[in-house]
Amino acid sequence: MLPAFWFSCLVSLAVDQITKFWALAYLSQPVVVIPGLLALRCVRNPGAAFGFLAYQTPLLILIAAIASLALLLGYKRLLLAPSVVRWGLGLFLGGTLGNLVDRVRFGYVVDFIDLRFWPVFNLADVAIVTGMGLILWYWWRGR
Repeated sequence: MLPAFWFSCLVSLAVDQITKFWALAYLSQPVVVIPGLLALRCVRNPGAAFGFLAYQTPLLILIAAIASLALLLGYKRLLLAPSVVRWGLGLFLGGTLGNLVDRVRFGYVVDFIDLRFWPVFNLADVAIVTGMGLILWYWWRGR
């Protein structure tokens, strides 16, 4: 079986790209899942979280590439990390790569999960936040 880092990275990247392909193909109109709370709506996001650095695609590509490369260069050290940290960093890398693929392919990121009270996001964003949450939880628990 793949180590936690690679498994979480590859699964989060694959699921992200599959769902974005689906969103582009089938969400020409918004789909209300839970009225007033959850809709699926395809949005082309030219920026980072909350629209930060909109239309700064080369800079966002550079930042994602540097973060991804730093994680990969530190892979041997990662082998010594606790499992929860490996899972967290794998999710973080998978999500980062998912959004990086979009920026390189399209010049924007495909978002489609609309909670109505939060900016529209995608599963790469969920993987990044979950991964960082696992790492912060580990540190908060006192390692």
